[in-house]
Amino acid sequence: MVDHPTPPPFTADTTATDALTAQEREARSFGFRAINPAEKAPLVQGVFSSVASRYDIMNDLMSVGIHRLWKADFVSLVNPRAGETILDVAGGTGDIAFRMAAKAPAARIMICDLTEAMVRVGRDRGIDKGSMPGWDQAPETRGGLPTGGLQWTVGNAESLPLPNRSVDAYTIAFGLRNVTHIDKALAEAYRVLKPGGRFYCLEFSQVNLPILRELYDRYSFEVLPRIGQVVAGDRDSYQYLVESIRRFPEREALCRRLEAVGFAQAKARPLTGGVAAIHSAWRV
Repeated sequence: MVDHPTPPPFTADTTATDALTAQEREARSFGFRAINPAEKAPLVQGVFSSVASRYDIMNDLMSVGIHRLWKADFVSLVNPRAGETILDVAGGTGDIAFRMAAKAPAARIMICDLTEAMVRVGRDRGIDKGSMPGWDQAPETRGGLPTGGLQWTVGNAESLPLPNRSVDAYTIAFGLRNVTHIDKALAEAYRVLKPGGRFYCLEFSQVNLPILRELYDRYSFEVLPRIGQVVAGDRDSYQYLVESIRRFPEREALCRRLEAVGFAQAKARPLTGGVAAIHSAWRV
């Protein structure tokens, strides 16, 4: 049997949490721990500050390398075009942004991440790649997005430092499950997208096949944290990342929440038997 096949119930302040909505319990969740929602963003920053320099290794470990295929599929679905303005949220290291820039060199791409250490890694990689990225922590003071290329900024998905209706596409890969208030982040995505704009989210999801689910749970809970300790000297961060996947909404539930904030035609596409999924929707 797997040690932790399903999330245990919240144990902190049980009487108080019984009356909370699912979204409120979600905001109090840091993996399987119940916390004060105000603590979540700093805790998430701590996790990603710890893994920033080894982020690609982390993704390889968590997906057994398959994340590279998922990201290629994701960018193909986004289909960035010349002249478009694209916002990549929680994309600090630039992995998605570099792929989009390679597909559409004349697109304007902004990368926004909560964690400064992740942004610095991405910016340094951009310089190494010769993309000459900018980095502005207050882009609104420049009248919005730059006129071309890549730009990094530090910001929260729940309060994006961008004007209304300013981007053609919004992408977020392996970041939405780390947001404190998911519905606020979805509403912010809707706010900054232009009418007709496109929303895309790549995230770990719920495995469909029972045999694959058993193997995946065993690897996630019994193997991955130990590898994290050996490779990165950080078992706790990897334990949180594994647990956060199990706290993330089911695919159809997330589609309903997208439509609740105003999006249309929300749909989910499972990848690798449901290990991950791409959610997409239109801003009307």
